[in-house]
Amino acid sequence: MSVTPASIAAFAFLPAEWIDQQYALVLFAGILLAGIGTLVVFLLGVVAYRRRREFHYLLITLALGALVVRTGVGLATAYGLLPMTIHHLLSHSLDFLVAVLVLYAVYHTR
Repeated sequence: MSVTPASIAAFAFLPAEWIDQQYALVLFAGILLAGIGTLVVFLLGVVAYRRRREFHYLLITLALGALVVRTGVGLATAYGLLPMTIHHLLSHSLDFLVAVLVLYAVYHTR
């Protein structure tokens, strides 16, 4: 099965020029699945924090929220809204933020 420009346009996928048209649907499907997955896990984190109201739950929930934002950065880059340099800067900064939040949550857990 080959991916044609018409099939990409039918799904409103207008990828950035650096994306090979042959793999555009696969890329967008991967980003969509990652977005759904991280959003579900983030919402579970929000529920857990609301039930426990403990500081380390808040930190973990914020880390999960950063993963949702990271997926948004990937999607914006794939659509050509963010240049690759900004994508890398934001993505790696969010990775660092996630690591710091998780380590701080572990450090402060009794």
